[in-house]
Amino acid sequence: MPHTKAPFRYDIVGSFLRPEALKNAREAFAHGKITAAQLEAAEDAAIAQLVAKEREIGLLAVTDGEFRRRYWHLDFLAALSGVEEIGATQWSVAFKGVQPKAATVKITDKVDFSDHPFLSHFRYLNTLAGNALAKMTIPSPSMLHLISCVRATDYTPIPRYEHEETLFEDIACAYQKAIHAFYAAGCRYLQFDDTSWGEFCDPEKRAAYESRGFDLDRIEHAYVAMVNRALEAKPADMTITMHICRGNFRSTWFSSGGYEPVAEILFGGCHVDGFFLEYDSDRAGGFAPLSHIKNQYVVLGLVTSKSGELEKKEDIVQRIREAQHYVPLDQLCLSPQCGFSSTEEGNILTEEDQWNKLRLIKEIAQSVWK
Repeated sequence: MPHTKAPFRYDIVGSFLRPEALKNAREAFAHGKITAAQLEAAEDAAIAQLVAKEREIGLLAVTDGEFRRRYWHLDFLAALSGVEEIGATQWSVAFKGVQPKAATVKITDKVDFSDHPFLSHFRYLNTLAGNALAKMTIPSPSMLHLISCVRATDYTPIPRYEHEETLFEDIACAYQKAIHAFYAAGCRYLQFDDTSWGEFCDPEKRAAYESRGFDLDRIEHAYVAMVNRALEAKPADMTITMHICRGNFRSTWFSSGGYEPVAEILFGGCHVDGFFLEYDSDRAGGFAPLSHIKNQYVVLGLVTSKSGELEKKEDIVQRIREAQHYVPLDQLCLSPQCGFSSTEEGNILTEEDQWNKLRLIKEIAQSVWK
């Protein structure tokens, strides 16, 4: 029987390092040396090998590593109706040291979900999952608004969205359709990836947004309401979680700060089944904000995906015990702090490093939760 209780005691965020053969195929396609069909065949082969390795490691949830994407978020958002990817001279957020290829999205018409390519991506993954649970990761509903309307300094709403409440409702309804569509395709484990909350934890970013006239408390309440509206479509036997990220490109980051500024609004009000939370460095602060958690699972991202150096098992166990002061052990799980390759470039570690990280997480989880 397939595993259906997610999130799991040892789990994954989603992305994996792209193998060289896949990188080469993408490069060849970009230069017109292979066809789209040949690129898809290379993606299929790489994903099949990845899932086989995930199952060999003993993961109870498997992903396609986001191998068909350039970015963790833009590929999905740009394929929504009414949304277009556009070029950018630079990213609206600055990573510490290096920058990915700049791009963004723009809302040009009514936002909707139909005939999305990620549905076929999931169907292929599901054929490979075996007795593991196929997990699909997509950007959170709030990301479309954050990127297009908050980060962008030149946003002008189209006539339909002169009243912002209409945009929030359309995004939520589009995600309701997405939830129904993924469920019909067989998905029982869906994850919303979200960097907005990481930004709202950062004192410098909060000050910058507020200086531009944004009421962040209002936006945070609107984002929680939008996610909850989308979740009204969630069937009872489907798990939907949220991963909160502070940026992940080539082992760098763009936000810093504990969860205190958002904990009451987010943890106390959002109806997802679980939160994947970064806790691999001091930049994430302490565990006290977890006191606002209700009945959700908390997947502690205590093992970094930004370097290959293995954490000490006893240190991770100690931090799990510290988190227990705020959330019962039965509601806690363990994972990497983020994916290993939020963009196709990947973090600075080896494929063997990433598997060693997951072996360590499994070992610790089995010892802590027996």
